[in-house]
Amino acid sequence: MNDVDNAIDKIKQLKTLGYAFSIDDFGTGYSSLSYLKHLPVDQLKIDKSFIEDITKNEDDAIFVGTIIAIAQHMHLDVVAEGVESKMELEFLQENGCLCYQGYYFSKPLPEDQFFEHWLKKMKY
Repeated sequence: MNDVDNAIDKIKQLKTLGYAFSIDDFGTGYSSLSYLKHLPVDQLKIDKSFIEDITKNEDDAIFVGTIIAIAQHMHLDVVAEGVESKMELEFLQENGCLCYQGYYFSKPLPEDQFFEHWLKKMKY
């Protein structure tokens, strides 16, 4: 990311081939609003450090709600990382986040176990 203009050109070229791009761990480190403004990305992944306190800390809840709202206005998908409780899931759903990952759904699984796990869930 030392050469943002070059990165933007490469991302645009790859998007023409059907690739989609996500900013991971949004809200931490190098994932600033400046990148969001300039990079042609498709998705934001909200870092789990913000998700884990949305039901306990009003500032985190406001921050996460704002990230979701910004993403919606920019027509970006949003993924909440680190969802571990029903209350967190409900907050995210109420705020328009439609995609989640975390231990509330499953621990990380090897590929073969992943498909077995989800196929069993689909049968119900």
